[in-house]
Amino acid sequence: MSMKNLAGKNVLITGAGSGIGRSTALAFARHGAKLVLSDINQTNLATVEREVTSLGAACLALTVNVADDNAMRAFADEVHAKFGALDVLINNAGIAYCGNFLDSPPESWQRLYDVNVKGVLSGCYLFLPKMIAAGGLRRVVNIASANGFAPLPTLAVYSASKFAVLGFSEALSMELEDTNVGVTVVCPGAINTAITTGANVIAPSVPEAQKLRLQGYYRNKGTSPDLVADAIVEGIISERGMVVVGTSARPSYHVKRLFPSLYRKFAIATSRKMGFL
Repeated sequence: MSMKNLAGKNVLITGAGSGIGRSTALAFARHGAKLVLSDINQTNLATVEREVTSLGAACLALTVNVADDNAMRAFADEVHAKFGALDVLINNAGIAYCGNFLDSPPESWQRLYDVNVKGVLSGCYLFLPKMIAAGGLRRVVNIASANGFAPLPTLAVYSASKFAVLGFSEALSMELEDTNVGVTVVCPGAINTAITTGANVIAPSVPEAQKLRLQGYYRNKGTSPDLVADAIVEGIISERGMVVVGTSARPSYHVKRLFPSLYRKFAIATSRKMGFL
C-alpha cells in the first residue's frame, strides 16, 4: 500500500517560513493536503500561510521554537486537538554554522544541536505515538544534509548535527519496521536559500570576503528549494528511505561511499580553493 493520494492528508512542516520549508508547504498545498505549519519567524510564517491558503489548502500556522521543550509540547497538544493524528510529519527546521571547529564557541554547538537535532527528536517523540495508534500508512520525513554523509572542513559542527539526524532516522526506521509508519531522511546538497545569511551562522573568524563568496556560491550554484520540495513529495509517494537531492549531493554520496580517500582529497582541496584552509 502506498500513499499515492495526498489530498486531505494532515501534513506538519516545521521551519515552514522560508527556504525548503516554504516550498514544501506550497507543494503539499497543491496536492490538496491539510497543513500545519510552524516557524520561529512569525512574519515569514504569516506570509507562507497566506500563500498556502490562496491555493485553497486548510492551514494551521503557529509560531514555535523547536528547541523549546514546553513550546513543542503545547504545539503538539494543539495540533492533536485540532487535526488529530498526522499523516506526514516533516521535521525541517534547521540552522547552519560555518567555521573551523576551534574557532567555534561552545554556544554555537549548543544552538545548532538544540535546533537541528533536538528539534527533530522532539517532533518524532511528540507526534509519532498518535501516528502509530491511528493506523493507516503514515510517514516521518527528517531533513538532514549531504554534509551528513559527506562532511567538509569548516562545517564540522554542522556536519555532526546532520550525521546525527541521518543516523537517528536510519535507526528509527528499523524500530518502526513492524508499524504503519515509514521514515524518509532527506539529504540536500547546496540549496539556494537564506541559510548562510542568517544571524550567527558564520564564525566571527571568517573574513568578510569569504562570507560573501560562500553566500554567492549558494545563491548562484545552489539548487532551487522547489526541486527539493518535489523530491520530498516523490520520496513520500515512493516510500523511499533516503532522498539525495541538490547541487553535488549525489556525486558526493557515491564518491564518499566508494572512494573515501579520493573524497577526502577533494573536500580539502575545495576548502583551500575557497580560502577556508
